[in-house]
Amino acid sequence: MNVNGVPVGAGVDARLTLADQLRERHGQSSVRTGCEQGVCGSCTVLLDGATARSCTVLAAQAATATVVTAQHTDPLFDRLRDVFWSEHAFQCGFCASGFLVESYALIVENPHPTEADIRRRLAGNLCRCTGYESIVRAVLRACEPGDHDDAR
Repeated sequence: MNVNGVPVGAGVDARLTLADQLRERHGQSSVRTGCEQGVCGSCTVLLDGATARSCTVLAAQAATATVVTAQHTDPLFDRLRDVFWSEHAFQCGFCASGFLVESYALIVENPHPTEADIRRRLAGNLCRCTGYESIVRAVLRACEPGDHDDAR
């Protein structure tokens, strides 16, 4: 498995979820489990380039995969983290990692999403603290033209 650009080798328990594997064996504390049923989005990661709910994927299924978590470092992830922070997008922050990964995937696919595109894409991620307005505003700001354009 490759996690955030680093090849990792560790045996997997046949019943261990990818979320547990990432947290317990690879130090990816940003992968959070809320519902453990794939509904809330807190455990969202990129699995071979597509978003996946890591609480519903067995670690064995991802043994040869490329996994990207919210702890990944690249210019676009950095931009999103900065903008989420400056827009005060979250209160408790439990759901932030899932929103960050989902937003990253959206912007990679569509560098100039509309507000409707963002709302549609983030609809599967749950936040119990905000009204989502600051989250949507942050994603829109991350897409604004500027010195971060080369990040995409």
